[in-house]
Amino acid sequence: MENKAQSDTNFTIHVKNICSRIYGRSQLKDSMLERALEYYQQKPSVDRKLDKLKQNIHKIMEQVATDKSRQYIVRLEREQRDYHDVLTSERIDRHQHLYTICEEIIGLCEGDSFDESNRKSAQLLGTIQLVTPTEGKKIAVINEQYKPLYKSVLCLRLLDKLCIDEHIVEPYIKAALGDNTALKYTTFAEDNPEAYKVFVETVKIPLVMASLLQDIGNNHPESLTILFGADYKEDPFRTLPIEERKTLLQINYRETVKYLVNGIGAPMYIGNSKADRDKYNIIEQKKLLFIKHLLKSSVNPKKGIGNLLKVPQIYSSIILSTKSSYNYKLLPKVFQVLNQNAERGACSKVIVDCLAKIIGHFPQGYGVTYIPSEQDIYDRYEYGIVSQLYPESPEHPICRTATRNLTFISHGQDIEIKKANNLYFTETAKCFSTISKDRLNEILELLVSNYHERKQLDLLPRCWQPGEFFELKINQKLWNKAKY
Repeated sequence: MENKAQSDTNFTIHVKNICSRIYGRSQLKDSMLERALEYYQQKPSVDRKLDKLKQNIHKIMEQVATDKSRQYIVRLEREQRDYHDVLTSERIDRHQHLYTICEEIIGLCEGDSFDESNRKSAQLLGTIQLVTPTEGKKIAVINEQYKPLYKSVLCLRLLDKLCIDEHIVEPYIKAALGDNTALKYTTFAEDNPEAYKVFVETVKIPLVMASLLQDIGNNHPESLTILFGADYKEDPFRTLPIEERKTLLQINYRETVKYLVNGIGAPMYIGNSKADRDKYNIIEQKKLLFIKHLLKSSVNPKKGIGNLLKVPQIYSSIILSTKSSYNYKLLPKVFQVLNQNAERGACSKVIVDCLAKIIGHFPQGYGVTYIPSEQDIYDRYEYGIVSQLYPESPEHPICRTATRNLTFISHGQDIEIKKANNLYFTETAKCFSTISKDRLNEILELLVSNYHERKQLDLLPRCWQPGEFFELKINQKLWNKAKY
């Protein structure tokens, strides 16, 4: 078979690349994660050096002033300024790196219209689902790397939905919206591109930044000691005891905010106008405060804006789970968990319902097995892949067909798979109870490439795992426009 990397479309390559630049590990050590790790590792020595410089300056200033002591103070102060300049330069570089990633994410999942943004977002979410493993030992490690991007896309689409449904009460966002009411929001980008550009800069990019940074504090040395154990021999993805979990959450929040303020901060104005600089600095400080507010309120969101981060965080942690209990077949039950969280007061039921209307119960890229509606008798099932957002019913996913007459195809149709045709539902599966075992084996042999190695598969699969199907470049164009 053609090398997998060479068989990817440009879009799939871009998705993998951007995930590597967010939470990847490489010899270059230039991902968002690695920059944070470096910052956390160097912070103690940086603080010690700055403290020592301050102490030396203070000590000499307390002594009798001489020409020699004055020269020494000047030298120390210059060294202090130079050191601060280096730290500022590094901070600005981290900010620019993060900002560029956020711009790329928005470029990948947003278009010139509301419908195009939903199509592109479905493509991005689906691609992540289809390139992450559903079996084997690497599930946790790879899901951890892809989760921040996945969550960021959910946050953006959830923001759209909250604006459309008039659930936004946050003053900062309302001010950025201006007179773009719910009725105008879906055409905001088309009707007023300049105002929409400002909205992206002041609200959407900060939202993506908050989403990407939300768990960065888990990489602080204190957090890593809890996750990996004092001897670094523990599984970091294991289920932690309650007290350790609470401590980790506290450290994560504290160190995430510190990293945001001191390690990322606000960009520096470039120019000669004092008036423009003052205006620029005010805007950037407001953005920084908004990000901080999102992070703080997401810890205990109740009914507030913190749900914009919290609900996608819970959803992503299930769809791209890092736990040993990960089970692909159970992914469509994600909203049962979210509703339980809402009942406990961990998040808002209104926001959970908004996300359900966007996604539906079947996540993007999920493999659905269904009974073709045109059949007079039930003698076969087919494969589909969830490919669009905003299904008319959460239980009726819009899918791109992957097989036709038990043969894999690369240019399928978009169809709505209703509950009565979806084998995921027990009632539908019972309709197949009259089909003979020989016929079910015959179907399975046609649809599973390594049939003889996978005889343990259910004869009547409630879903299918399309990762192998998606590896081929020709099958990675699920989101090309197709008519019903």
